[in-house]
Amino acid sequence: MLKLNINGKTVEVQSDPATPLLWVLRCELKMTGTKFGCGVGVCGACTVHIGKEAKTSCQEKLSDIGANRITTIEGLQGTQARALKEAWTHVDVVQCGYCQSAQLMAASALIQRNPTPSLKDIDCAMHGIICRCGTYPRIRQAILEATGQVKRT
Repeated sequence: MLKLNINGKTVEVQSDPATPLLWVLRCELKMTGTKFGCGVGVCGACTVHIGKEAKTSCQEKLSDIGANRITTIEGLQGTQARALKEAWTHVDVVQCGYCQSAQLMAASALIQRNPTPSLKDIDCAMHGIICRCGTYPRIRQAILEATGQVKRT
């Protein structure tokens, strides 16, 4: 039995320590906001925060997480998260929605470490998350809006 800190709560899981975090979240804990995309760490759909970093949960073994706090889309909160969610809605970012929990997780990690990112900073932080609908311009716009760098129109 392993103990994990997920969204500010300690949970005990039965999974083998070699199990990827994604499977524990989705299958054992029934937290389906974190999506399965490719399973090999290239699409980014399963992005969560481990500590303060955005990471692909399909590539993070339970044994490597240790005492780091895990934050999933279900636990994303606070002033920056609210600003992102509002901007996401205002800019109408979502099309199919599949990648959006990962996009929000990556955007949140970005503005936690850089409250006024440039377009280059945004592109670097978001590059690992594939949006099959191509909403990248709206994602950039929403991040700029959430950080107060552009005004709502």
